[in-house]
Amino acid sequence: MQQYFYDLADHLTSLLQGEEVYTAKFAGEASDFVRFNQGAVRQAGHVIQRGIGIDLILGRRHAGASTTLSGDSAEDLARLSTLVASLRAKLALLPEDPYLLYATDVQSSERHAASELPAPERSVERIREAAAGRDLVGLYAAGGVGSGFANSLGQRNWYETNSFNLDWSFYHHADKAVKADYAGFEWNDAAFERKVATAVDQLGALSRAPLTVDPGEYRVYLAPAAVNDIVGLLGWGGFGLKSHRTRQTPLLKMTTGEASLAPGVTIRENTAEGVAANFQSSGFIRPDAVTLIEGGAYRECLVSPRSAKEYGVPTNGASGSESPESLDLGAGTLPTSAAVERLGRGLYVGNVHYLNYSDRSSCRTTGMTRFATFWVEGGEIQAPINVMRFDETVYRVLGQNLVDLTAEREFLLDSGTYGGRSTVSGRMPGALVEDFRFTL
Repeated sequence: MQQYFYDLADHLTSLLQGEEVYTAKFAGEASDFVRFNQGAVRQAGHVIQRGIGIDLILGRRHAGASTTLSGDSAEDLARLSTLVASLRAKLALLPEDPYLLYATDVQSSERHAASELPAPERSVERIREAAAGRDLVGLYAAGGVGSGFANSLGQRNWYETNSFNLDWSFYHHADKAVKADYAGFEWNDAAFERKVATAVDQLGALSRAPLTVDPGEYRVYLAPAAVNDIVGLLGWGGFGLKSHRTRQTPLLKMTTGEASLAPGVTIRENTAEGVAANFQSSGFIRPDAVTLIEGGAYRECLVSPRSAKEYGVPTNGASGSESPESLDLGAGTLPTSAAVERLGRGLYVGNVHYLNYSDRSSCRTTGMTRFATFWVEGGEIQAPINVMRFDETVYRVLGQNLVDLTAEREFLLDSGTYGGRSTVSGRMPGALVEDFRFTL
């Protein structure tokens, strides 16, 4: 895919007239998809797709469009010629953009991650073995994802990685199921078997009569998937320079010094260990990591090129939405194997859903427990809990009420495939929290 994209980029350069400049962003994948239901393969396929987005620039005016690519050179070159002509016709009708900023210092780069993935048949066999005698429902997606950038100034960037993601559940009955994730860059049978064993234990607990717990404040253990959802919600405006300067960030109280998180909380945009490319659509290179929160205090923002231009600061290669794509919450000291024992009496929360802000300026979130949530007594799981709604501020969950984070973390890859496999990821520990507030 890389050379094919570079050939298209050279063709785009040949189409330019006068002082026109272009930037182009390429996305492609070669992925295997396998869907499971009742422990059996119900659908399997292999997808190869490519797409390109182009921004044609003349002075301070620019026009953008995107198109899919067929892989047939003659067809795609003709398609790009038509697209550039269309963008050129629009340029004269558009106003100047005061915040247009694109990379003019040529910084070319290449990254090719060697594939450590097994043949899909082998992964499918391991999954089917785990499903023996159980109703496993899920989707396995694996393969290579490539991203490219090019401009008419001669910059060429390529980023290619290989990953897998198994998003699955052991279904029990009605609305009762144990949800699990297994994602990474190299399949490990032992790691998968540990996840299966944990899920099997929880599936057994689901067979017990569920409890209804009164609203109130309880000690909870939030599994990494639940932490990922809560911390991920902060990406909705929490870390972007634009939202900070316009005072719309949910972390406003942190920026004014009115609130902080626990000293053990450090959150980074960890591009070097994620799946997303280390460059963005305007050609700016992303650093290996941007420390957003350190020791519980706010440190840096994600700065897109447009915000950099508007506010007169350097960009750090953030996307236009200034949302994290490789979010990383640092580890604590609590062994995961001891989490339920340390919880003692309270709720084990495996997943949450319907998560949103209930008071954005106070970073207050609301959501519901989902799938396997259990009542724990004497350091042991006793019974499943009926669905509950919570309403909590991140300042309490990761601040004053945080007991500890687990020493082990999980790599969680967004399972979205709309338009292409998502490259958004998180690396999260579990969290032991006091006085977590449930309202219904």
